Parts: sequence; structure tokens; C-alpha cells
Amino acid sequence: MRNQIRDEIESGRATTIVTRFPPEPNGFLHIGHAKSIWVNFGLAEQFGGRCHLRFDDTNPAKEEQAYIDAIQEDIRWLGYEWSGAVRFASDYFDQLYAWAQHLVREGKAYVDDLSPDEIREYRGTLTEPGRPSPYRDRGVEENLDLLERMRLGEFAEGSKVLRARIDMAAPNINLRDPILYRIRHAHHHQTGDAWKIYPSYDFTHGQSDAIEGITHSLCTLEFEDHRPLYEWFLAQLPVPSKPRQTEFARMNVNYTVTSKRKLKLLVDQDVVDGWDDPRMPTISGLRRRGYTPASLRKFCDMTGVSRAANVVDIAMLHFAIRSDLEDNAPRAMCVLNPLKVVLTNLTADHDEVFEVPGHPAREDMGTRRLPLTREIWIDREDFMEEPPKKFFRLAPGKEVRLRNGYVIRCDEVIKGDDGEIDALHCSVDFDTLGKNPEGRKVKGVIHWVSAEHGVPVEVRLYDNLFLDEAPDRDKDADFLDHLNPDSLVTVTGIAEPALANIEPEARYQFERVGYFCADRHACRDGKLVFNRTVGLKDSWAKIQKKQG
Repeated sequence: MRNQIRDEIESGRATTIVTRFPPEPNGFLHIGHAKSIWVNFGLAEQFGGRCHLRFDDTNPAKEEQAYIDAIQEDIRWLGYEWSGAVRFASDYFDQLYAWAQHLVREGKAYVDDLSPDEIREYRGTLTEPGRPSPYRDRGVEENLDLLERMRLGEFAEGSKVLRARIDMAAPNINLRDPILYRIRHAHHHQTGDAWKIYPSYDFTHGQSDAIEGITHSLCTLEFEDHRPLYEWFLAQLPVPSKPRQTEFARMNVNYTVTSKRKLKLLVDQDVVDGWDDPRMPTISGLRRRGYTPASLRKFCDMTGVSRAANVVDIAMLHFAIRSDLEDNAPRAMCVLNPLKVVLTNLTADHDEVFEVPGHPAREDMGTRRLPLTREIWIDREDFMEEPPKKFFRLAPGKEVRLRNGYVIRCDEVIKGDDGEIDALHCSVDFDTLGKNPEGRKVKGVIHWVSAEHGVPVEVRLYDNLFLDEAPDRDKDADFLDHLNPDSLVTVTGIAEPALANIEPEARYQFERVGYFCADRHACRDGKLVFNRTVGLKDSWAKIQKKQG
């Protein structure tokens, strides 16, 4: 696509590139929209052109101002800005209606009284031609009168439509007298009650592009079969410009659904906590989970632009954010499943402080202070009473290094009346700070937090929302049957004191655990809530290595 536009510019066939991003305001944007935003805004930026934001607001029954606001916020968060004011297809309703009248006068459109079911029946199939409606040959004056009465609201919804008169035997079903206007007695968020009829997407889109002087109408492959109709309207109407439609493959990611209808169902049935739930593939959900604008743009760049439909491995998305946060997220320690350790050879008032880097490779991130006290927390997974041969963490009589601190040895396991481990008694080797004494190797390194100074945090461990790679593969089955019951596990952890006063959306690598983000909504009034963005394990890098 870039090469095509470059050739057009070099040959003089194009001067200023004008693209557009035309979402329907009937839901939040998802990862597929991020790809379209990246394509449209990115190409305009690359070639010194403009990109418009235009809402395709032709179905008021499903549209809300909240969606309009969220879409604008998502685009800006991704780092893009549209050219000029926000545009709406409804801005052009008067012109579109005038062009509909033009088609009627030219004998290329008519008012049809067939019901929706009858229209589908008359349209035919992929192997059989359609049949003309009995109302197809109405006269021009009658059609104009009926159309105007439709506009004024004299007829019930579903009783009449305006259709183009093209070819009921066309191999492309989209050309078999498509619908231009439907009756909708619905209040519109932009035009109020001025209209009782609303144009179809096919009739609106190309003409809106022409009005705005769009040069490249870039859309996904499902609109390829609609391109002949797009071009037919432009050829039949006195439009001010002739944009060209070009298609590319849409973004499909495994373990995910991107159908707005299905995403809305997840929200309406309280399967998730709203459109920006961190398990949702929406841009706002990915943001709340901890993804960065740079990581989503990197992901789009990695997947590229082609006409070949494919499904992207979600591990590639994880790689994009992991590589960003590896370089840019400060480090911290947080114990998710706390087990108390008493360092018996420290006094009760021992309060030693280690000054450690905020990031191992970023001096600009400064340092942080880690207090060591007699009692600390470690993760229960870092201790085993009867460890297997290659368990290099803590065990009775074994040693590990506290990250950024001393080597300790487990001397005694303290259990409660129920037989469960309550605490470990360990001793500190004070000669091991920052070095390994000759003749003694300590392979294990574990993270820890001072019991006295640590701060409690709610940690939400998010996983894929679906267990199946293609949850909506079977059109006859319910995609909700593939929900992952463990897509959200909430634990109470203990974090190092440096995290006590962080801002919402602050991102950290919890050392040895993964990458986490302070929840943009719940992290308020002293409450600390972290969402797991992604783990430390890089499965995509392993996949690439195997393929390489």
C-alpha cells in the first residue's frame, strides 16, 4: 500500500494524500480498529497528508455519545490527531438526500414496499439471479412523492425503503438493487428528530468520502465485494471528487473476538466489567491492562499490511508490550503469595536500607530504597520442604540470595496446628552482600519485601478471556461456552514501600513476576490496585527461534 501511494506521488497521479478513519459510534474501538487507525493516520503522516475522523452515524438506535467520546480519547491516546474538526456522516444528510432524489429523477432509484424478508427472498442467491420487485417500475413523480413522505415520517418503520435500480441478475449480490434509505423513527444524537429516514452505509460512505475530498478510502477486505457499488454511486452522482477504495486484511488475533455485537454481549451480560475491562480486546481495555501506545503501534507494524487474511498469534502482541516495558518500566518487588520469614540473627530494631537502581540499564530512572528488617515476606512458591533436584530456591538447610541483598539459609520451618507452614526461621550471612564468597555457590535468587515497611496491594492476575484459539469459529455454537473461568484471579500482595504513592497507569516490572500497571480507575485515595499486563516469559521469541 505504501509503495502504491509512493508510485502515485512520484508519477504525479496524486499530490496531497487524504485518508479517513470512519468508525460507527456503536461501541468501543478494538484491536482491529487500532490497525485501521495505524494504517490511515500513519500513511497520511508518512506522505505529509491529512487524515479525517468521521463518524458513520447512520443508525441512531445503536449509537451513543459515550461511544463518540471514547473513540476520540482512544485515537488521541494512540498518539494521533485528526485533521480539522470531527466530522459526522450526518453532516451530509441534506446532500445525501438530494443525491437520492437525483437518482430517482434519473430512473436509478425507486421506493419499494416489499418487507425485509421479501427483499431477501427476491434478491436471489449466489447461484440464482434475483427477481425484480413489483414496485420497481413506479414512475418518477410517485417515487419522489413517496420518498418525501418517508422523510416526513408518514409511514411505519419497515413499510418502505428506497432502493437503487441497478441489476437484479448481477453476479455481485451487492448490485442487486441495494437499499439506500430505511425508515427509522429514532432520535439522533446529532440531528435530533429532523430525520425519519436514514441512509445505508453503502450509500453514505463513498459520497461522504467524495464530499471530503478523500483520495484513498482504505478499508478491510470484507468491503471488497462492496467496491463495485461504491464506484457505481460515484459514477452516477455529481460528486465533487472520485476517491478510490483499497482493501487490506483485517486484524484477527487468536483467543479473541472482535465482533462488536459479541463484545457488547460480554458487557451487557456482565461477563466483563465494562468495555474497558482489561480482558477485553478494546483499545481502552488494553490501555487499562497496561499496554502502551508505542506497543500497539509496534504490534501493528509487526503484523504489516497485506491482502492475505490470517490470524495473528496473541504471543506477538505480548512480545510487543514486553519489549517496550523491558526498556521503559522501572523495577519493583512485590510478593503475591506471602510467606513470612524471620531473620533470626537480626535484632528486632534492625532497619538496614539498600540503595538499588530503579532500572538496571537506565540511570535516568534513579534509585529506590529497599529496607531490610528482621521480618520479611517471600513468595510461598519460593520455598519447598522437600524440593526436587533442580529446585534452586529456598528449602530446609538450603541457601538463596535475597535480591539486591544478603544470602540467607533456612534453619527452621514453623507450622501451625493445622500443619500448614506459618513462617520460616532463617539466618543471614553478612559477608555476602554484593558478592559470592569463594568456594560457595548460591544459584537461587528470590524477591522479598520488608514486613514492617511493605504496602498491601490488590493484584489482578488477568489471562485470556477464552480458552479456545478461535472461540467464534463455530457459527452454530455459543462462543460464551469457551470462556476461561480463570481469566481473572485477584490476590492481596505486599509491595516494596516505593510504590506507596504512585499515580494511576504507572507501569512496573515486578521482579521475577511480570509487568503490571496501576489501575487507572481503582488506584485512588491511597488504594493500590495493579493489573497484570503480561508475564516475563517471552513465548513469541521462542516461536521465532524455532521457526528461524
